[in-house]
Amino acid sequence: MKILCLSFYFRPDLSAGSFKNTALVDELARQVPEGSQIDVITTLPNRYSSFSVDAEELEQNGPVRIRRIALPAHKSGMVDQSKSFATYATSVLRLTAKEDYDLVYASSSRLMMSILGAYVSWRKKIPFYLDIRDIFVDTIKDVLPGAITTFALPVFSRLEKWAVRRATRVNLVSDGFVPYFQKHFPGIELSGFTNGVDQMFLDAAPTETSVPEKSELEVLYAGNMGEGQGLHNIIPPLAKRFEGRLRFRLIGAGGRRDQLKEEIDKRGCTNVVIDEPINRDELLTRYEDADILFLHLNDYDAFKKVLPSKIFEYAALGKPLWAGVSGFSAEFIENHVSNSAVFHPCDVEAAEAAFNRLEIKTERRSDFIEQFSRSRIIERMAGEVIATVKD
Repeated sequence: MKILCLSFYFRPDLSAGSFKNTALVDELARQVPEGSQIDVITTLPNRYSSFSVDAEELEQNGPVRIRRIALPAHKSGMVDQSKSFATYATSVLRLTAKEDYDLVYASSSRLMMSILGAYVSWRKKIPFYLDIRDIFVDTIKDVLPGAITTFALPVFSRLEKWAVRRATRVNLVSDGFVPYFQKHFPGIELSGFTNGVDQMFLDAAPTETSVPEKSELEVLYAGNMGEGQGLHNIIPPLAKRFEGRLRFRLIGAGGRRDQLKEEIDKRGCTNVVIDEPINRDELLTRYEDADILFLHLNDYDAFKKVLPSKIFEYAALGKPLWAGVSGFSAEFIENHVSNSAVFHPCDVEAAEAAFNRLEIKTERRSDFIEQFSRSRIIERMAGEVIATVKD
């Protein structure tokens, strides 16, 4: 058995896609028959231009061969991202041209990865397992200017239909995506393996309840700082309102980071620190030092369907969860994460009211950890991927 795995991000890069697909490949390596090969084609670490970590271009671990593509220097803009993906796609087509595979697996938060996986499977005439982490066509209606969307949307919609209908099976990381796919692709085979809690966060989960003893509490956000997160719309006015009571530490990078800093400076906030991206071991220490964990998505309709992977590691650590989200994310948090407070995105008044509902303590969320352990979810997903080869 020979499986091709396409993932733009993979270890040691920092992203939800990297963490999930690394875990999946490790589990596939445990489950595939003896003599099998798993061929991963990914990129050298590039998630953030300000975060650098070494990785080999060619790595062999048992049945897993990892080939990492070097990309041109880029930032978070769409033009740079398009150029980077073009480099990656060209390399994938070259590296796979003379290879024989039994299945293509592609993990997509952007439409072009779906199309690339579909094209390789079509060219090789083999099954295609598509993992969907975001609905690109749905998202661009909110994020891109109207003139561009009017021109591009019909093209992207056709490409999406071709790629999804080419898939043998489609996995959706959020149940919030299901209505969209049932409407646009009736009869398609869907699975629902979500993101989950990685072992390092399970190991760091608290065993007993604790209450901080300090006058100024620390609120931590760690992740991307782009248009999708909308931190530039909420953090500056929120931080100003809580001066003297809360200190905000933001860790990450993204297309709106500079605007976020400008808005913070403009309001004269003295209680916000913005740090560069750090590796997960260092991040775990920051989590342990924090008193409250903060999550936010911008106020766009498309984001009512998503389920951010950050929820899973936040919840495992037992800290109060303060979340500006709506739609399916809000329902998921309210149903599954104790000591959480949800407010409508970008609404400062609602954010303050939500904060006042939190209990400032750290305690173990045993039920959540049991249900959403990454290893348990990935074990079942890997089994389904292998079954798709046999089908």
